Amino acid sequence: MKNYIQILFEITKFRITIFVTITTMFGYIAASNSVNTEMILPVLGILLLACGSAAFNHYQERNTDALMDRTKNRPIPSGRISPSAVLKTAITLVIVGAILLFIGSNVIALLLGLLNLFWYNIVYTPLKKVTSLAIVPGSLVGAIPPIVGWVAGGGSLVDPQIILIAFFFFIWQIPHFWLLLMLLDKDYQKAGFPTLTQIFSKEQLARITFIWITATAITGLLLPFFLVAKNIFVDYSLLVAAIWLTFNAFKLIRQTEGNSYFRFAFRDINYFALFVVFIISLDKLFVS
Repeated sequence: MKNYIQILFEITKFRITIFVTITTMFGYIAASNSVNTEMILPVLGILLLACGSAAFNHYQERNTDALMDRTKNRPIPSGRISPSAVLKTAITLVIVGAILLFIGSNVIALLLGLLNLFWYNIVYTPLKKVTSLAIVPGSLVGAIPPIVGWVAGGGSLVDPQIILIAFFFFIWQIPHFWLLLMLLDKDYQKAGFPTLTQIFSKEQLARITFIWITATAITGLLLPFFLVAKNIFVDYSLLVAAIWLTFNAFKLIRQTEGNSYFRFAFRDINYFALFVVFIISLDKLFVS
């Protein structure tokens, strides 16, 4: 049983899918200014859909996973589970997740959840084999979950607040994945994926990544202007966090030898996104 649970955690990429769940909860809180039992079903539905999408991804990339050092010990290439078993698990998770999302929310939330599944597995995953810039359209995957939460929480799909929130996660995800792919550049080349270093030099990559990180910080600062946050303490907290992120990102430009600064930048931008979720959720729950 312990081994089966471990395999399930791996094929569902639980550490990633739990963040999708967090951003969905964030969207719900931003729309409703509350945490209540009505959010359980839509949030659980998105979690299961994300887990199913991750399992589909394991099935889709089982052959290339076997070629990469980082992924060769995943459940399918290591022989711990059969591809058919992973496919059946993925289908089950998607069906159950879709049902829960529909019951707990509405048709719009369900369609958005299924769009995310389609975009990740049918658009982004194959596109990675075509271009190293696939992450730009692929970042839509990070923008949709908070919209699902927002709609489930009673918010309007065309509200400027959720449009900006979704845009923030879209912008954040580009340097997030770009930095990760740069750290794993040689591994991706080994599996035959096109990589960023085949297009840009390391110095160019550092400058471009700095611009994307700065764009993420600026987008975070726009949130109070759209009344996503209404407390002066939150405004100043976002300002300090944005300055911290941008200042640390300068290290990418000053030092491009080795991968240590790319690794630090990857960590910092994720901390920044989590801080934005945390501080605005507090504002929505206790101030708004």
